[in-house]
Amino acid sequence: MHLSKKCSAFKVVLGALVLVALLQMIYLSFLSKLHGKQQRYRYSELFGSSGKKNANPEKNSRKERLRYSLSTGGIFDPSGQYRVYKNLIKSDFSTNQKPGVDASSHFLALATHTSINNLHHLNSLVERWQNPLSVAIFAHGQDVKFATALVYALTIFCPQIQALVDFHLVCHSGQMASFPEQDREHFTGLEDCAAVFARLETHRDKYQNYAIGGNGNVSYPNNLLRNVARGGTEANYILVIDIDMAPSADLHQQFLALVVRREPATDEVFVLPAFEIRHVRKMPATKSELVQLYQVGEVRPFYEELCPRCQAPTNYSQWVNRHSQGLGPLDVAYTLSWVDPWEPFYIGHRTVPLYDENFRQYGFNRISQACELHVAGYRFSVLNSAFVVHKGFKVQGEFHSRKDEENRRNRLLFRSFKEGLKIKYPSSPRRC
Repeated sequence: MHLSKKCSAFKVVLGALVLVALLQMIYLSFLSKLHGKQQRYRYSELFGSSGKKNANPEKNSRKERLRYSLSTGGIFDPSGQYRVYKNLIKSDFSTNQKPGVDASSHFLALATHTSINNLHHLNSLVERWQNPLSVAIFAHGQDVKFATALVYALTIFCPQIQALVDFHLVCHSGQMASFPEQDREHFTGLEDCAAVFARLETHRDKYQNYAIGGNGNVSYPNNLLRNVARGGTEANYILVIDIDMAPSADLHQQFLALVVRREPATDEVFVLPAFEIRHVRKMPATKSELVQLYQVGEVRPFYEELCPRCQAPTNYSQWVNRHSQGLGPLDVAYTLSWVDPWEPFYIGHRTVPLYDENFRQYGFNRISQACELHVAGYRFSVLNSAFVVHKGFKVQGEFHSRKDEENRRNRLLFRSFKEGLKIKYPSSPRRC
């Protein structure tokens, strides 16, 4: 009798466990179907037809602007080798900008360029800059479709990017971007801004530096991209940097205050000393933070290991030592003439000469433009407390295999470029 009761109790417990397990399976199945419906709804919301009732008019407007940009087929660059989609997606700021309204916000813009594997840096750059920003993206092969889709997702899910960033796309002339309606696999799980950047993170190690394409034989048109980004903003002054760099905090407001106090000369650019920082360190926001890290070797001059001469004319010791004299408002610390092979990062008026687009891949792409500024008569005014910092130390072993070959080829091109400057500026006594 006692044994029979135990057996009955065991059956009851076992039945209850089976019932719980069955309910869990039903619940998980329900969650899976619900998640699938949410994903289909999310995808439909992003890329579906804009004719649906109760559709979000703002998102529909963004879709239609993207569709129109893509329908133009872009334009070819002067070489005919690249297709450029200028203003692929415009920011709310650019779309709503009216002449004479909030002119101070569009006084200084930041322009940058990247391939898809470095686009994840945009998150921290926008957070630091917090003002109008123009981004030119180079994509190749299947990445053209991926870049178009992820850029669109960024402008939907990331409010700051939607508000401030203008996107431009460059690909080879034989390729075309298309509206990402059939690419559902790229968008599973994209529900917020963090998820989009997490997806971009999966591409961060796809290429090593400029080694793009299956055999690393696709030329990254860095100077074309710089010019596209520059031309994509209507700001009076522009700072051009690489996407894995960051300027000092509050630079936009500080520079605006500077030009109010001191009208820039027409032949003047404003140099921001360039540094690089160990990957593990937090990016410094102020000169005080930077100098502290500099003094303990966690920050060093940009390209110190690879090409110390390329940044040495900045005169880092003089710039750092001025810190001990106390910091007032942003101003010019000292003015320099250009010397070979200096390639400074600077804020310049939108009328400064463009970058020469014949330079691609590694070597001489920025120095050629600095050289032209010198021949054209510009002077280089170094700012006392503003700076730019590259994420990570640049070291020899981290470059792609064809770096030296590309450098030799561009060195020959640079010699020809300098001869061309003699013809372009016949009355200039300056040479590179």
